[in-house]
Amino acid sequence: MRVTVWGTRGSIATPGPQTARYGGNTSCVSVEGEDGTWLVLDAGTGVRTCGAAIPKSVKRVDLFLTHLHMDHIIGLGFFAPLLRPGMDLHIWGPRSAGADLKTRLSRYLSPPLFPVRLSEVPADVSLHEIAAADATIGELHVTSSFVTHPDPALGYRITSRGRTVAYIPDHEPALGVEGFPIGPQWTSGHTVAAGADLLIHDSQYTGAEYDGRVGWGHSSIDQSVAFAQQAGVGELLLFHHDPAHDDAMLDVLANDAAERAGTSLVTAAATEGAVVEL
Repeated sequence: MRVTVWGTRGSIATPGPQTARYGGNTSCVSVEGEDGTWLVLDAGTGVRTCGAAIPKSVKRVDLFLTHLHMDHIIGLGFFAPLLRPGMDLHIWGPRSAGADLKTRLSRYLSPPLFPVRLSEVPADVSLHEIAAADATIGELHVTSSFVTHPDPALGYRITSRGRTVAYIPDHEPALGVEGFPIGPQWTSGHTVAAGADLLIHDSQYTGAEYDGRVGWGHSSIDQSVAFAQQAGVGELLLFHHDPAHDDAMLDVLANDAAERAGTSLVTAAATEGAVVEL
């Protein structure tokens, strides 16, 4: 598998010279199988450049949305496969008790927020509401589980040829837990991350920032490291960078994560354009 990071930021896009190294686009990661299968994880602003990179020879693309907060879907209307006639585009998203996936996505992809309705795009779009995905697409096998985050949110686990990447960009596994982490069976997201070669995980806050944002649905750097260590992953990519954290701040946080992890875990702060071969 080839994993490419197209957007690393959380909450709101933050382009500019102070975020140029780690990136200012919001969440988007692609997973490409050796057989040419393309999966895209989330449709933040980074999905625009992701879509432009998908070869026109590719006839099917699967877009997996973790949840429908604006920073994770705002790029959808600019996703090139959505605008390609004949493209077999599958959009997967979490089931909700409030409204179906089509209704929720159409709130954005319709006037006055967007000039083109979801029903009017040139691609052949299939929508899949999921609570727990178990799908094989080409050589890639995808499973999912709900995780702790406001509104229905999923984490995704993708496996191919014995290698696994886990993607949990918005996650607060320490919510309501004293002495985090506790046992794996009680830890949100553990089944998604367990034993993954690569974990891309919410690491939005410093410890001090988290203390004032409990319940907002995100993790501190130390919680992200502790979660990854408990899950026994090979490498942790710190993700969903706070919009207030510039490149210099992320350098500090990346070093802090490496010190906390010691020799038990490889850590790095996710950067736009980074490619990991698994």
